[in-house]
Amino acid sequence: MGVTTTTEREVETRPATVGSIKWFSAVSGLAALAVLLQGLWAGLFLEHDGQRDAAAGWIDVHARCGEVALVLAAVAAVVAWVRLRNRRDLLVASSALVALLVLESWLGGLIRDDGQDTLTVVHVPVAMAIMGLAVWLPIRARHHRSSVR
Repeated sequence: MGVTTTTEREVETRPATVGSIKWFSAVSGLAALAVLLQGLWAGLFLEHDGQRDAAAGWIDVHARCGEVALVLAAVAAVVAWVRLRNRRDLLVASSALVALLVLESWLGGLIRDDGQDTLTVVHVPVAMAIMGLAVWLPIRARHHRSSVR
C-alpha cells in the first residue's frame, strides 16, 4: 500500500518590516518632493503665459522633473508590491500615484508638444490630486505601525 502525500505551496505574505517601511517612505517622500517642485517650475513658466519661447527652459525643467517623479513613484510602487503586500493601502495608493503621473505626463506632452493648451484645465486639477496623494503616501506608511514587526 502506497502513501500519497500532497504538499500545498503556501503563499507567504511577509509582514511589513521597519526597513521596508523606511525604504518605501524614503522613495515615496522623494517622489513627493519632485511633485512639489513640479508646482514651483510650473509657476516659473506660467508667468510667461502665451510666450512659449521665453519659458522653454522652465518647461523643460518641469518635464524632466515629472519624469523623475514618475520613476521614483514607480520604484515606491515596486517596493510596495514586493515588500509590503500586506499593506493594501500602500499598494493601491502607490499604484494610483503611478497611474496619475502617467496620465499627467501624457497630458503635459499634449500641451507642450501638440500645443493643446486647453488641456491645462485638466492638467492642473490632476496635478493637485497627485500632490495630495504624493504627500499622503509617506505619511501613511510611517503612521500605520500596527502591522510593522
